Parts: sequence; C-alpha cells; structure tokens
Amino acid sequence: VNSWVDNHQPTSLLEIPGAKELGVEFHTLSKTYNMAGWRVGFVVGNRDIIQGLRTLKTNMDYGIFAALQTAAQAALELPDSYLDIVQNRYIERRDCLIEAFGNLGWTVPKTKATMYLWVPCPPGITSTDFALSVLQQTGVVFTPGSAFGQGGEGYVRVSLIAECDRLQEAITRLDKAGIRYSG
Repeated sequence: VNSWVDNHQPTSLLEIPGAKELGVEFHTLSKTYNMAGWRVGFVVGNRDIIQGLRTLKTNMDYGIFAALQTAAQAALELPDSYLDIVQNRYIERRDCLIEAFGNLGWTVPKTKATMYLWVPCPPGITSTDFALSVLQQTGVVFTPGSAFGQGGEGYVRVSLIAECDRLQEAITRLDKAGIRYSG
C-alpha cells in the first residue's frame, strides 16, 4: 500500500472490526522508499496466519540479505519530511503528465496511491497493440494494461519515475508522431 500521493490514506483491512482475526495486510518499501526490486516489506495482522507465512517463507528461501534489511530499517527511520519530498515529487510528475496527455486529447484519471498513470487506449486497439505502436513510432515505452490481467485491458501503464522534462519529451514524441486520443 502506498499512501503518499495527495496525502491519500487508504483504508486498512485491519481497521475493520474483527478483520485481524481473519486476515493480514502486506506492506512494501518498494515505492515509498524507492526500494523497488529489493523485495523488502512486512506483514501485519493475524498471528497464526503470519506464523504460517513465516513457515512457508523459510522453506522457500534463506531470507533477505542482511544489508538490505539494514537499509530497510534505515529507510523506516527516516523523518516524515523525507516522505513529504517523495510525495511532492510524484505529485508534480503526475500532474505534469496528466496535463500533457490532456493536451493530446486524453482524460487520464488522477492516481491517489501509486507511481503510475493508467492511460486509456484509443478505441478499437488493444493495450498490447497500442503499446507496440507507440514504441515503434516514438521509442516511448508504455506497459500494456493486459499484462496486469483482464481489468488492465484498454489501458497502458505509464511510470512516473522520470523527471518532468523526460516525461514531457515522451509527450512531445507522441505529438510529433500524431498520436492522440480520439474517443
């Protein structure tokens, strides 16, 4: 769960009365602390379920490299001001890109808890075909929404990792190639 965009605080499963007896909630440091690929996170909730997960995990591998655990601990000890900086960075990128897509005819929903935009594909084209077409015409990489299951079809996922000037360069390439949304 990433809760840092627009100070959006998602509802925790564990806020629901009785949920702790039935479930668990997973958290990752991937996005909030820029630790994507490190596979560092934690789980909270029902003790018995967590014990079962611990047993499963110890039979799958030997755990996370100690240096990564130390880095994760250091990240969790950072002041809230660090999280504010990260949040503001992603808000700026998101808003910059939503406006730029809007200039090409797209209406892109404002994300509240992620570092990606879900951009609708033009009508009549699959997300895979649209992503490939954009790549071939512009060199800009979009991830087909279908890669995330049936619910992602009809959209491409666009990352907010790059600075605004790089994101604007991608939009300029789309514009020069005549790629617009007309729905």
